[in-house]
Amino acid sequence: MNRLNLFLLSIFFLILFSGTLSAQKTYCNPVNLDYGYTPIPNFSEWGRHRATADPVIVNYRGDYYLFSTNQKGYWWSSDMLNWHFNQHSFLRPWNTGTYDDLCAPAVGIVGDTMIVMGSTYTRDFTIWMSTNPKNNEWKPLVDRFEIGGWDPAFFTDDDGRLYMYNGSSNVYPLYGIELNRKTFQPIGTRKELFTLKSWRYGWQRFGEHMDNTFLDPFVEGAWMTKHNGKYYLQYGAPGTEFSGYADGVAVSGNPLDGFQEQSDPLSMKLGGFARGAGHGSTFQDNNQNWWHVSTIMLSVKNNFERRIGIWPAGFDRDDVMWCNTAFGDYPHYLPLAEASPHQYGDGFTGWMLLNYKKPVQVSSTFGGFHANNANDENMKTCWSAASGEKGEWIQSDLGTVSTVNAIQVNYADQDVAADHLGKINGEEQYHQYKIYASLDGKKWTVIVDKSANKTDVPHDYVELEKPVQTRFVKLENIHMPTGKFALSGLRVFGNGNGQKPGAVKNFVVLRTEKDKRSAWLKWRPVDSAYAYNIYYGTHPEKLYNCIMVHDANEYWFGGMDSQKTYYFTIEAINENGVSEKTTVEEVP
Repeated sequence: MNRLNLFLLSIFFLILFSGTLSAQKTYCNPVNLDYGYTPIPNFSEWGRHRATADPVIVNYRGDYYLFSTNQKGYWWSSDMLNWHFNQHSFLRPWNTGTYDDLCAPAVGIVGDTMIVMGSTYTRDFTIWMSTNPKNNEWKPLVDRFEIGGWDPAFFTDDDGRLYMYNGSSNVYPLYGIELNRKTFQPIGTRKELFTLKSWRYGWQRFGEHMDNTFLDPFVEGAWMTKHNGKYYLQYGAPGTEFSGYADGVAVSGNPLDGFQEQSDPLSMKLGGFARGAGHGSTFQDNNQNWWHVSTIMLSVKNNFERRIGIWPAGFDRDDVMWCNTAFGDYPHYLPLAEASPHQYGDGFTGWMLLNYKKPVQVSSTFGGFHANNANDENMKTCWSAASGEKGEWIQSDLGTVSTVNAIQVNYADQDVAADHLGKINGEEQYHQYKIYASLDGKKWTVIVDKSANKTDVPHDYVELEKPVQTRFVKLENIHMPTGKFALSGLRVFGNGNGQKPGAVKNFVVLRTEKDKRSAWLKWRPVDSAYAYNIYYGTHPEKLYNCIMVHDANEYWFGGMDSQKTYYFTIEAINENGVSEKTTVEEVP
C-alpha cells in the first residue's frame, strides 16, 4: 500500500472514530442543540446555565428550521438529527433596552417566503423575511408591526389568507386576527378565542402537582394546524416551571371562532428524565408524518431553565389530534428517506434504559453532587466531578451482560465561567470524551471515541453502529468547554437479555365525587419493574396520554376533565422490555 493510500485510510478512520461520520437512524430527547447561555439579567445570577424554550419548527423546501427563545439565531437541519446554527440578530437599532431577541418567536410560510417576528408588547418590532434562510439571508418585511403581540404565531390558510394568534396571560384570553397578506395591516380587530377552564380541566391547574397553589394558570404559546378542513388551535398551560407543562388543543371549523377544547392535553410528559411538553408547534416531515416540538422544563438554576423535545404526532381516523410522549425521552426513529408513516406514535425503538439506579463509580465527587445523581432519571439532579480536567470519569455497572444499542451523555452546568453568556461560538466551546465497555470491569474496549470532536454537544446521543455486549460502561472526560465535568444523566439503552416484567395486578383508580378532576391510582408492585406507564383518556381506544412513574406503586393524578368518564391502563417496565397492559378500566 503506497503512502497516499495509507494517508487516505488514516483520514477515514479518524473521521469514523471521531463520531463525525453518522449513520444514526434514531434520536433521543432532549434534543442535542448548542443551547445558548441565558443573558437575561437576574436569571443568570443563580449560576451560568443554558436555556431556551417556546420552539417553532417549520419545514421549508425540504429542510427543518428551528427557532426558539433568546438564541440570537436559529437552527436548520436536513434530517432532524444534525442541527446547524445560523447566528443572526432580529433586533433593530430602535429596540433598545430589550434582551428578548426572538423571545417566543412567530414563524410562518407565506407563499415562497419565510417570515419571523419575536414577542413584543410594543409596536416597534420588525417582521423579517427570507427566501434563503439556510444561508442566513434576511431583510425587513415590515419595519414596525402595528399590533405586535406576546407569544405570537402566524398561520397561512389553504386559501392564502393570513392570520396571527397571540397571548400569554393568567388574566387575558388567547387572541386571533386576520392580516392583510400584502400590507400586514390588521383586518378588523383582535377576537377573543378562549380562556382556560381549570375548574373543569384539572391539567390546567397551576402548580407542580396541579394543586393551584398560589397563581391562576397561564394560557400562552398559540399555534395553528389545519387538517381535513378543521382548525386545531394549540396552546401552552398552566406554567412553564412545572412537569405538567403541556400543550392543549381546541378545534373549530373557523380560524377565528367556535373553538371547542379537547378534554386532555395534546402533549404532556409527566415523569421520566425529560419532563414537560408545553408551548410548541406542530409540523410535517418530508413523508407527511406529523411531529410536535415543545418545551422541556429543567428549572434548577431558575424557573425558566428549559430544553426542547420532539415527539411523534398526528390525527386518528376520527380527526382527533394526538401526540405520543410515552417513552418520549428514550430512543425513537428519525424520519426515514422512504415513506414510513407512524401510526399513533409507533416510533419507539424498544431500547430500554439499562442503568437506572445501578451501581456507579466515579473518579471524584464535588460537594453534594453525588455519583448516583447521574442515573436517577431526574434531569434536575447531577453528579459533578471535582474538576473539569482530562481524566475525570464515571463508570456504570449494568448488573449483567446486556446488549447496548445507544448512549446519551447529558452534561450539567456546574461552575460555568462567568463570561459564558449568550451563544458561545469560540474555539473552546466543545466537548470531548471516550466511552469504554467491559465484561469484567478490568479489560476495556473503546466503543465511542469523541476525542476529536469540535462541536458543542450538551445532550449528546450516540447510536452504536453495531450493538455491544457488555456489563460495564465507562465515560472518560477529555475536554469540557467550561466548568466542572458534571452530568445530569448518563443513560445507557438496549436490552438486559432477560425476562420482561409480568403484568401489573390489582390496578385501582379511586376518583372522588368531591373533585372529579383528581384520582388516586394504586397497584401491586411488580418485583422486576423499575417503572410503570399509565395510559389514560376519555375513550377506551384513545388513551393518548401517558404518565411514567418510577419507584412507586401509587400516583396522585389531578389532570382529568370533571365532566367526562375516563379510561385507564398500566404496564410495567424493566431493562428487558414492557409487560402486557392491563384490561382498560372505566372510571365514571
